[in-house]
Amino acid sequence: MKFNEITLCLDMYGCPNRCKHCWLCVTPNGNMPVSELTDIAERFRPFTDSLQIYDWYREPDYKDNYRELFELCGRLSDKPIKHFELVSFWRLVRDGEYVKWLSSLGVKTAQLTLFGDEEATDFYVGRKGAYREILRSVDILMENRITPRIQVFVNKNNIAGLSHIEELIKRLDLDNRCRKFGGEFSFFLHQGSCDGENEKLYSVRVTPDDMAKIPKLLEAYTLKHFGKESISEVFGQTEQSLYNELITDNSTADYVSDSPVFYIDKDFNVYPNVTAPAAHWCLGNLKKQGTENVLRNYLESKSPSQNTRLTVPICDIVKACGDKESLCLFGKGDYIIFLLNKFCRQ
Repeated sequence: MKFNEITLCLDMYGCPNRCKHCWLCVTPNGNMPVSELTDIAERFRPFTDSLQIYDWYREPDYKDNYRELFELCGRLSDKPIKHFELVSFWRLVRDGEYVKWLSSLGVKTAQLTLFGDEEATDFYVGRKGAYREILRSVDILMENRITPRIQVFVNKNNIAGLSHIEELIKRLDLDNRCRKFGGEFSFFLHQGSCDGENEKLYSVRVTPDDMAKIPKLLEAYTLKHFGKESISEVFGQTEQSLYNELITDNSTADYVSDSPVFYIDKDFNVYPNVTAPAAHWCLGNLKKQGTENVLRNYLESKSPSQNTRLTVPICDIVKACGDKESLCLFGKGDYIIFLLNKFCRQ
């Protein structure tokens, strides 16, 4: 049993936020010993000649020893790792050395998420003061020649607040301020996938009539980011349309890859990187079943979700869980995952 490459992402310490859009779910924070990084890397190393390992899959750099952890992940990985463009705004406003460290690693762009005004953002992040911390983070990044990229998740309850975002971008003069140090400000909005915490917002998912509520400036930024010609390409099709398309589709799908990414939670349960790490995706527990059994379960599609998608035609899943009258907007892949998760829970 040998894979071309294996990437491991551990939820060692969790996240300071409790975001209502999070596709990775809101779960209790852990406190794994640093030694577990080395132990887990050695457990998987015999099964690939190219191992990559990261100490997080929710909030990067949440632990005070983030430098040590990043360096250790680099030593344990078989090729150089780069810091992703996801950063911790929680740490940016609390640790003056953090942004300097990010800059030293060559980070040029950092993504931040807003949901509207202060009240809306604090509500969706699940923490009082989050909005002000994000705005302070924008300034900290630009002071250190790192370009902020802002994303907004929209639904029927917060889409009216996009006018606040438009005014904020203009008031902060983000285009010109980024251009002065050679950066290019970017922004995009979307509805997000419908899994994890965001699945709970299905009832307020955007529909075609909401597209007219998007300010033209934000639409232009979004189309540029995704390289699309129209906003409908970004938000996808109605559930009704996808239902009608898939109800005659007898195909199945195999989620096994020769270069898999695995999520490992604080209790050492392992999940494939397909959707939220839920029980019906679990491949086993490293400490109880061992690495070889976990990998064999992956290869043989033994988790309930993998097995279902491999053996049950998508038309049957759509018939059981889809809504042929719904006008909620989805990308096709996101819609299939949404229905698959519902089907497996039922």
